[in-house]
Amino acid sequence: MKLHDLTLSGNCYKVRLFLSLIGQSAERVPVDLRQGEHKRPAFLALNPRGQVPVLEDDEVRLADSQAILVYLALRHAPAWHPQDVLSQARIAGWLSFAANEMHHGPATARFGRVFRMPIDQALAVSRAQAALTLLEQQLGKHAWLAETPIPTIADVAVYPYAALAGEGGQNLADYPALQAWFGRIRELPGYVPMPGLE
Repeated sequence: MKLHDLTLSGNCYKVRLFLSLIGQSAERVPVDLRQGEHKRPAFLALNPRGQVPVLEDDEVRLADSQAILVYLALRHAPAWHPQDVLSQARIAGWLSFAANEMHHGPATARFGRVFRMPIDQALAVSRAQAALTLLEQQLGKHAWLAETPIPTIADVAVYPYAALAGEGGQNLADYPALQAWFGRIRELPGYVPMPGLE
């Protein structure tokens, strides 16, 4: 497998983390976003959206970190994507949350501060607080997001930008259930960090 990757991307990190958790490896192919490599024809042939990550697995080309997590779980580690109807529905909901609330909240707030990009920082911070509050409520009642006895890809999908929310201006000490969940994830066999989460 090959993973077209950016080290500081939380979405790319989701895939690297999950690969490590399930004992799979992929050759990392760095993509230089600052130089616009993701908008050049060679990369657009892999992903017409011009976004990282992209996973190549033989003839398979997959973009979008949530889709890649589903693919990897179903192909290599089905315990991370239980097949009962209720778990499937809950996981789908959290994958949507990762792509929407986490993206527009914690990820965008971090993007504005770390990469000094022009965004509405106040709006991103407000959305981040709302997303983290919702996570705190869920994790105050359940050890894992999909309410399963073991972690699922829902946890992997949401974890990076929640754990990196401090880089976007959030005080994570305000969220004890979230902090406990971070600890549970970091204790999983195969856990690997990324810059900002050492």
